[in-house]
Amino acid sequence: MKIGIKTVAEQRQRALEIAAGTLQPAPDDPKIWFPSAAAMARVMSDENLALLKIIREQQPASVSALAKAAGKHAPNVSRSLVALEQFGLVRLVQKGRTKKPEATADAVLVSFA
Repeated sequence: MKIGIKTVAEQRQRALEIAAGTLQPAPDDPKIWFPSAAAMARVMSDENLALLKIIREQQPASVSALAKAAGKHAPNVSRSLVALEQFGLVRLVQKGRTKKPEATADAVLVSFA
C-alpha cells in the first residue's frame, strides 16, 4: 500500500482534476493521503504499528482479543482501530456481535509529493 502526503488543498485540487478528467491517476499512485507528515505520524504511531503487527501475525478474532494480545484496554484499542480504519489501513469485519480487525496491507510505502 502506498501512502502520499499532500496538503488538503492539493488533495482537493487533485480530486477535482480527476473528476474533470484532466488527470488520470497512475496505477502506482498512493491510495491513502495524509495532509502532513505530522498527521501521518499520529496515525502511524509506534503503538498503532504494534497493533497492525499483531493483527497481521495473530489474526485476532475480535477487538477484545486484539486488546488482550496487545496488553491494552479494549476501548483504547477500539479508538486506535477507528483511526486506522478511516485511513484504510485496517478493515473491521462484522462477525455476529463482534468485529474482527483485518490488516489491509502487509507493507506501506510513503511518498512525499
